[in-house]
Amino acid sequence: MTTRTWVAYLVRAGLAGAIVFSSAVARLDVAAAPARPEFYKDVLPILQRHCQSCHRPSGLNLGGMVAPMALMSFDDARPWAKAIAKRVSERSMPPWHASNIHHGQFANERTLTDDEIAIVVQWAETGANRGNPKDGPAPLKFPDSEWSFGEPDLIVSLPERYFVDDDVRDRYVNFESRIGEALLSEPRYISASEVKPGSKAVHHVISTFGGLTPGMEPNIQREGFGQLIRPGQPVAWEMHYNKEAGPGTGLWDATKIGLKFYPKDWKPTYRAMPALLGNYTFRIPAGDPNYTCKAEFTFAQDARIMSYFPHMHLRGKEMKLVAYYPDGSEEILLHVPNYDFNWQTVYKYKEFKFVPKGTRLELTARYDNSAGNKNNPDPTVDVEGPKTPGAPMQTDQEMMYTLLYYTDALQIDNNTARR
Repeated sequence: MTTRTWVAYLVRAGLAGAIVFSSAVARLDVAAAPARPEFYKDVLPILQRHCQSCHRPSGLNLGGMVAPMALMSFDDARPWAKAIAKRVSERSMPPWHASNIHHGQFANERTLTDDEIAIVVQWAETGANRGNPKDGPAPLKFPDSEWSFGEPDLIVSLPERYFVDDDVRDRYVNFESRIGEALLSEPRYISASEVKPGSKAVHHVISTFGGLTPGMEPNIQREGFGQLIRPGQPVAWEMHYNKEAGPGTGLWDATKIGLKFYPKDWKPTYRAMPALLGNYTFRIPAGDPNYTCKAEFTFAQDARIMSYFPHMHLRGKEMKLVAYYPDGSEEILLHVPNYDFNWQTVYKYKEFKFVPKGTRLELTARYDNSAGNKNNPDPTVDVEGPKTPGAPMQTDQEMMYTLLYYTDALQIDNNTARR
């Protein structure tokens, strides 16, 4: 991934960012669950709260991570009862990788309570009882659209379809398109954006108005924040394609981005600013199961942190971000104890985190370059960082950074603000 391009996209966008089931069920204390839970009365409300946004026909495509089945009805869920119970009891579903110490802090947190897990497990272990459909909640209503926020106001596409050749395993391709006046007649502010990968070969997308990495959600702007788009504006695209190479594996890509606008007279009241903590000169020895490297950043002003985007590749296993405050105290701001390259989450605060001027952030990353790491492409080689932030990195190489967004929470002058 090209870090400089990725950061440039995030600055412009104002971003505050196949599953295999087993039949074994982990043991859990289910004392709080009904003796024999019913699907419609007990389980369906849990699925609606935590699962159906992805587990439905045309559910969310989170950067190539697509739910393998729907869980909208009893007939959908019943064949998967024990698999669902196993996944929720081991907390691998819903996918969420921040430590429990952050519970309740992030707006996009995907977790079940202990009681909810107990109900699902008890339901599976007592025969997956159907119950009375009249006891269940009304079905959720989702947008009748392939886009998570309904039909976009504008769709921006690659300038042309691109063929990813048979012999390609990893390839970076840059494109440029333009917003013609036939598509947009006046400047507008973007309230939401969503990237739709145009083929299974798309690994990540970095563009002027949208980005996508594995597991990333659509970007919904926070209240008071927006991104300006103008008629005639050029649109830069960095496409990273990754697939198995071989005869017959080539395929066409037609990636696109859907944009939702604020009302015409809307103006932003706050500005978002990026800070990048990264280390680019590390060298992970072959076979090392616990290599550690660090990076730092110090705030030159009072700030309110909006979000974090931690990033490593296949050997990454843990990231921790600690704040050292001017008064001598310290706090863990983000801990991802089991990093997963397939779920690259942007962690977005519910309430922005205030940090005073002079606060020093220390980022620590740990890597497993041993044969014990099932995702390791080659434990027999040393792995180096990209040397500079702008160097492109293949999937089987390594990176180390966390991009955070913050705001000074001061209203901006819309006559002079530069977006």
